[in-house]
Amino acid sequence: MIKLNIHQAKTHLSRYLARLKPGETIQICKRNTPIAELRALPVAPRKPRPIGLAEGQFKVPDSFFDPLPDDIIAAFEGRDE
Repeated sequence: MIKLNIHQAKTHLSRYLARLKPGETIQICKRNTPIAELRALPVAPRKPRPIGLAEGQFKVPDSFFDPLPDDIIAAFEGRDE
């Protein structure tokens, strides 16, 4: 555990966060009395998402590419019609 007074934390927080290991905590103190604790969040393993995960489950209808009606375009543009 790393113990820091408020002034140290404000001045060197990024340095101490860089040294923080999983499971370790930083204790913030006010006049050497603990008032808060910071801890490292667990790092989720990052693996690439597979391409085509939902392939074949949905088809975009041809009507999706039709022009929008004038009243919807007016609403997007903030006009009253």
